[in-house]
Amino acid sequence: MNRLLFLLAACFASLPLTAEDQPARPPVTGIARVRIYSTDLYKSREFYNRILGLAPGTAGCTGVVNPCFTVNDRQQIELVQVTSGAPENLLAEVAFATPDVEQMRRYLLAHHIAAGNIKKEPNGVQHFELLDPENHPIAFVQLPASRFFTAPTQQVSTRMVHAGFIVKDHAVEDRFYMDLLGFRMYWHGGFKDADNDWWEIQVPEGTDWIEYMLNIAPNANKQERGVQNHFSFAVEKIQPAAARLRSNGLKSTDQPEIGRDGKWSYDIYDPDLTRIEFMEFKPAQAPCCNPYTGLQPKP
Repeated sequence: MNRLLFLLAACFASLPLTAEDQPARPPVTGIARVRIYSTDLYKSREFYNRILGLAPGTAGCTGVVNPCFTVNDRQQIELVQVTSGAPENLLAEVAFATPDVEQMRRYLLAHHIAAGNIKKEPNGVQHFELLDPENHPIAFVQLPASRFFTAPTQQVSTRMVHAGFIVKDHAVEDRFYMDLLGFRMYWHGGFKDADNDWWEIQVPEGTDWIEYMLNIAPNANKQERGVQNHFSFAVEKIQPAAARLRSNGLKSTDQPEIGRDGKWSYDIYDPDLTRIEFMEFKPAQAPCCNPYTGLQPKP
């Protein structure tokens, strides 16, 4: 009898979870951090601190092993030293904020997504890491309730709004980000009105977004990959932001321009040629190709 009960229990345990039994997805509220590969930490520190005006080691960065710069009390940028051979994608990781990393990990595991163990960083922040379907490193981070932060006067922007990376098949990525995680369409368009070269989807409980950079040649060189694998800050007005960057020491003759998305933007590059985009919160004109279908971010 005991053996029969054991076999019955084993059979029930092996049955797939019903919809009612599936763990619920916790909120995904925004981008918590980006990690950037650096071949020369001294040059990268100088750039992010002096040119962007970001303060090192504050508002939760203290105790983090990698060099870290604070964007605001909820977002930060970390640098990772390249030890041997620069990887093709210098965007080392995009991390999303969630109020419950344990629940998020249970949710992903229940849907057969390989998720790493939860780790506690030296500053007490919990996170876990995984790869998306095209092997882009991402993470989920559980931030503390609040962290004190005051932006330095030379800081150009206090709001990171999106990160973009090269994607080969947006339908494959959509099944993960949109169908499973609940991301929703924000805008899509291309160099030509009928094309899709940029596919932008927002986090389900916020206005930050990720951008698929589509139709990129497999043999794209380092400079082209640096243009495509990027992240972006938002500002109220682009001209004062560009002027601040130049007063901070940026050497560039480029000028701001209105992109196909209808927003004023200005591109600069870190010492390893990773593009850092500054854009205005709101479009100055109607975008090409398709209308916006999501809310615009706010300061």
